[in-house]
Parts: sequence; structure tokens; C-alpha cells
Amino acid sequence: MSELAEGTSPHIVELERGWKLCLTTAGACSDPSMIGSDIEMLDAPVPGTVAGVLERAGRFDRDDPMPLDGYDAWYLLDLSGEKPGPAVLTLDGLATIADVYWNGELRLSSRSMFVAHEIDVHVTGRDRLAVCFRALAPHLERRGPRARWRPQMIVPQGVRLTRTTLLGRMPGWCPSVHAVGPYRPVRLVRPQPGKPRDIRMAATLAPDDTGHLAVSFLAGDGTRTAVLRCAGITVPMERGADGRWNGALSILDVAAWWPHTHGRPVLHAVEVELDGESHALGRTGFRRIEIDTGVDGSGFALQVNGVPVFCRGAVWTNADIVDLPGTRGGYEPTLRLAAGAGMNMLRIGGTMAYETKAFFDLCDELGILVWQDVMLANFDYPAADEDFVALLRTEVEQLLQRTAASPSLAVLCGGSEVFQQAAMLGLPAAAWSGPLTDMVLPEAVRALRPDVPFVPNSPFGGAMPFSPNAGVAHYYGVGAYCRPLEDARRAGVRFAAESLAFANVPEQATLEAHLPVPAVHDPRWKARVPRDRGASWDFEDVRDHYLGLLYDCDPARLRREDPLRYLDFSRAVSGEVMETTYSEWRRPQSTSNGALVWTLQDLMPGAGWGVVDATGLPKPAWHALRRAFRPLQVLLSDEGTNGLDVHVINETDGGRELTVELTCLRDGRQPVVTGRRALTLAARGAATFAATDLFGAFFDTTYAFRFGPPAHDVTIVTLREGDSPAIVAEAFHFPQGRARALHPATATVALEEAEGGWQLRVGADRLLQSAHIDCPGFLPSDNWFHLSPGGERVIRLVRTGAVERPGGELSALNLPAAVSF
Repeated sequence: MSELAEGTSPHIVELERGWKLCLTTAGACSDPSMIGSDIEMLDAPVPGTVAGVLERAGRFDRDDPMPLDGYDAWYLLDLSGEKPGPAVLTLDGLATIADVYWNGELRLSSRSMFVAHEIDVHVTGRDRLAVCFRALAPHLERRGPRARWRPQMIVPQGVRLTRTTLLGRMPGWCPSVHAVGPYRPVRLVRPQPGKPRDIRMAATLAPDDTGHLAVSFLAGDGTRTAVLRCAGITVPMERGADGRWNGALSILDVAAWWPHTHGRPVLHAVEVELDGESHALGRTGFRRIEIDTGVDGSGFALQVNGVPVFCRGAVWTNADIVDLPGTRGGYEPTLRLAAGAGMNMLRIGGTMAYETKAFFDLCDELGILVWQDVMLANFDYPAADEDFVALLRTEVEQLLQRTAASPSLAVLCGGSEVFQQAAMLGLPAAAWSGPLTDMVLPEAVRALRPDVPFVPNSPFGGAMPFSPNAGVAHYYGVGAYCRPLEDARRAGVRFAAESLAFANVPEQATLEAHLPVPAVHDPRWKARVPRDRGASWDFEDVRDHYLGLLYDCDPARLRREDPLRYLDFSRAVSGEVMETTYSEWRRPQSTSNGALVWTLQDLMPGAGWGVVDATGLPKPAWHALRRAFRPLQVLLSDEGTNGLDVHVINETDGGRELTVELTCLRDGRQPVVTGRRALTLAARGAATFAATDLFGAFFDTTYAFRFGPPAHDVTIVTLREGDSPAIVAEAFHFPQGRARALHPATATVALEEAEGGWQLRVGADRLLQSAHIDCPGFLPSDNWFHLSPGGERVIRLVRTGAVERPGGELSALNLPAAVSF
């Protein structure tokens, strides 16, 4: 079922208001006539969820969610005043086992949260719509085909037989909020003669940069002529024997759609003229996506329009685990933060839920590629169950149809960690895959989106599915497995569909407003720290491991003696690890072609996996990724006795005249050696050279030879465009570790009113490590950054609240006291 394009024809009534909700014991009412007048009714917005209704009524606590699987939830709507006659009732998503009644008659029994429905109804003008979401507990308890393996992270095991989200079913990962209710829109649709409906579009880009567009739709029997128009090209359409109008056009040298890191995400309006009347069908983009496995056949790289793209971003969870919103307004703030951080890919994992067309529309506009998992994860699914397979096929077909015009859909993947789970439990390779990933899903992709590559599972491709040196990996060597930072290179990662999971600490303002408890040891704090079910450690332990490693300290002692300083070091360390690891992966000689962080956003305020907290405020790690993801970038890599290498990357579509400057400092301020080079870098180009090439003589930049005491404690490389004083990118290397470069410093801060807003002019007498700005009501253009001594750095302040004039403090890990402004 395809979603209607904006501005198209049918008369649509959004059934959003007037709904009432009541909860009954399971099976108490077999039909709506049995609902007694004594049962309490609550106002219930649609789309929405039972948890959302109860939360707004003060009866549901995300911290201690009540189980909803044991109740029947009745949604009731009385319709009056609607024009009598035929109509189509559309229900875009019912979670999960649902019976739909129209004027007391059972018209639909839905068995999947992920399938949309259409029901022909006759409107009388005085109608009642009732939807009963049946208790899920009996379905979760039923027995199905014997599973060959049982994953530990998801409960109960019976959820594998039900087409519902695993959100709320993973203890330690997310709160146990059960998805129940009409979480997607409900509408009455009355087709209008002479208007296009059931619109289907397909846009492709040929190797010679010719864009090809095919469009088909239905219209009234009275329609006599149809003309298709896009990008200045107009062609007549023809009506087929099945009643569909069909048209195809070609556009020479079309302006292509690119991920925003590599070009402009150009979208083109598509229009059709029916008997002289114009109708907007929506927008689409022309792009070509291919997978390159490399000369050894074990690689994995996405090529967009023939250009290799290093994919970086994060795994999407959900905008709100209670309401499961699917509107543009629900998605837009977080997606704009993703684009603002330089992310060019988001992955919707198999443990989550499908997002709506509004999500893909925004990704189309923002130039964000979408890796879409089918909602299958970890379990041994019943591939021989015809009903299960039919539901799965329908949900995937509907997904592909409603995103048919979206250039952002880049990968369709057969699920998350199914192959890995089987392999880790000792099953042979023949048991990892099956008919779902071998036939059902790839057949659907070939039929409906042949322009989208299909990946059977994530991870996959190596001797073991989880081997990072082939295919697609879930890489946690640096991270959960507490490997040294050098493991990011040693592992030979080709593409990480998820990686770098830490308990990322949010800003203090979020903690004070939403989690005002002592950090780490308080049970309320720990309840929001993610962990693998049954593990003796959590992801805060992982973060503390790297805190001790990078800053040469005892995290437990620091926490006891100076908890606020411990939190600041904790905020800094996960971003430092991320920047260092991405520097390794993005250098031109790396085997890696992309990596996504686990995850983009938190589900609850606290030290969760997200780099954006649950209130929508970027965490310190977000700022680190923003620096790591710059399309025009300079990097440093420690090559041991080979010295320090400088890498300059230009992913943009234009050549650049650049200047590279490198300085080694003693005591955080005294230059020991310096060097400078002018560099011309072509579009999509990169260059690597030894740091000593800038000096013209040997200098032990990595302190590998250790001839005498170390001469410096930090190396700074700066990238500028031409002779401009503005810094495009910077990178830092600490040959003796970060702790040795924590020299007490003095900083200056000046607040200025500039064109378009406010800015800070920041300077310091020594290197500042993880300088951070606390300015309520404003988001700094950079934060938790290292600041070179001697110069000034201008930080724009973007207003996010009602505060007119900014005020706050600048702090750093090596500032003895904060500086107010």
C-alpha cells in the first residue's frame, strides 16, 4: 500500500480527535457492544499509544513501566456529520494484534504491527469505529516451531512468532515500554474522479548521468489525457489495459542527488497534467548506489554515483519510545542534529520499528543515506510458517512502495545479528541463513527497488559473520571488549554497521533537570546505564576502562574524591575515543569504508548509548563526531618508529587550495618545531605525508625512539583554506598520553554581538583540553574541543530557548577555575 503524495487528490479526513480509550482484562469483551458504561474512558489522540495516553493521565511511569501485554485496549470513535456514501478506511499501523469494527461489524483482524490496511466502508453519517488491541501475552506464550537457538537479550522468547517491535523487550537496553495502540494515522479517504491515486514512482541514474523516471497511477475513468513533467522534460502518458496511466522520461546530465557530505541532495518536483489540470505528485532524486567488494572480494564499500563514500553516522533508535511518533515534527529536530554533526548515514536496526515516509522525506532533503534493516533480529524465525512469511513479505513490500521515490534509501538489509547469533552458539554456516534472507526478501527488493542493494544480514561476510575483516561488522573491539585503541587498525574493519557503544554522559543541565541523583552508584542512575542482559559489567564500566587508559587515572578513586571532575572526564573520554578511532578508519590507507555509532539518541535521560540525549540536547560525544566527520579534514596517525603521518581529505565536489601547519609544543605552549605546507587537493582527493616532511629534518614526533626525555607533549596540525586565518580542521596527538599535557592554563572569554546573533571569542595561554561552554538557552557551534594556545577561537552561540542575552561559563579539564562571560 503506497502512501499518498503531498498535494494529491483524494478527500482525506484525518481521524485524530474524539477517540476514547478503555482497558479491560484480556478477553472480557468479545465485541464493542459488551463494553459497559461503567468502564472508565480516557481521551486518546491518534496516532498514539496506550502508554502515551496513560502517561498524560499520570498513570504511567517510564522509569517503572506497567506491563501492558495482559490487557485488551479498546479505542472507540463516534463519527457524526460525515457525508454518507462509500469511503476507504486506512489504518497505517496497529500495534499489534488488533480487531477493527465498523458499526459493530468485525471488518479486519490484523496480526502485524508493521502492515497497513485499507477497508471499504459505507458511511451513514452516524458511525462508530472501534479498534481492540488484544492482549499480547497469550500470543507470546504460544508454542511455535522449535527454535534452533534462543537469544538471551530479548524476552520473552515467544516474541519471535509475532510481528511486533522488539523495543521494550530488551532488558538492559531500553525501558520495558510495550508498544500498543494505533501508532500510525487512521483516515477516511474518498477518491475523487479525475485525480491521481495509488501513485508509483521510480527514479534511477545511469552511468552517463542520465536520469530516468517512471511513473504510474490510477485516475478516474473519465480522464482522457495525461502528461508527465519533471526537470523541464515533458512526455505524454498512456493508459494500460489495467487502467493505470504509465509514463517514462529521461533527463540528460540531470542534477544528481548526493549525500550532503559529498554534494547537494538535489530533489526534483514531479507533476502530472490530467486533462489540462496540474497535480503535484511529490519529489524524487536521481542517484546510483552500488556495493564494491574490492579486489579481494571481502570488502564492503558504498559507491554513490560512481564515487566511493565513507559512510559515517549512527544507528537510529526512536524519537520517543512511549509515543513512537511518525510525524515530520517528531523526526526533524533529531535528524537535523544528525546532519549537523556531518552524519551521512543512519541505520534503522532490526530491533527497532519501521519509520514513516516523513522520515525518508527528511533524509532525502538533508542528504542522509538510510540503511534499513527488516524488523528481524537475533531469533531463529519460523521460515516454514506460511502466515508468518506472508506478513513479512507484505510489510517489506509496503515499505519499499512508500519509499519508492526516496533516493535516501541506500541499503535494505535482512535483519540484525541473526547470522551472528547462530554462529556464536556453534551452529554450522548452513544454519545461519534461510529462505527469508535467501529468497523472500531479495525477491521483494528486486521487484520493487532494484536500485537498492540488498544485504542478507548485519553483520555478515567473514569466516564468522562477526569477523570485522570482511563484509559488514558490528565492531566493538574498541568499546565493549576493551581492546586498545590500536585494535581499530589491527581488526581490519571493512564496514561497521554499528560500533563504539559507550555510556555517554549528557550535559550537566540535563542531569540536573531530569536525573538529579549522585552519578554512578545511585540505583536510579544505574537503571539508565545500558548493559547486556546477564553480563557482569555495563557500558559505564567500558567508558571507565578508557578513562583510565587515556588519562592515566583510577576512575573509581576520581569518582569518590571529585565526582564533578569525574563526570567531566567521563564526558570527554568517549568523544576522544570516537575521534581517535574515526581518524584511524578515515585515513586513506585504511581498509574501512564506513562506520556507524551505536546509537544516535537516548530513550531516557541519563548515560545512555546516544550521542543526543533524550531531551534533544547534543552530548559531548556529538560534538566529537561533528569534528570527526568533517568532509574537509586533517588527521594524524601514530606510525610508531615511522613517525607521525598527516592525512588531508577532501570529500567535496570541488578542488581546494589548502595550507597545513604543524606544531609540536612543550608544556602545552612552547613551540619546539613547526612546519608549513601549501597543498592543492582535487575534488574527492586525499594526501598523506610524514610530519617530518614539514620540518625538513628528523624529529621524534611519536616519541618512539626515546633518545632522552620527551621534547614535547602535544602535536597540533591545522588545516586552513589558502591564506585564510579561519581554521577548517584541527587534529591533536599526545605522544605521552593526554594526562601529561594537562598543564594548568589561563583562558580569556569575550562575548560579542555579531551579525545574526552572539559569539564568544576564546583564547588561552596553554593548550586547553576538552574546553566546554555552559550557556543555558544556547548551543555552541563547537564544544568539548581542544584549543591551541596563542590564537583566538570564535564560537557561535545558536539560540535554542527564550533567553535573549547569553551568559555562562567556559571550563576545561586543565582550567583551575571556570571563566564566566
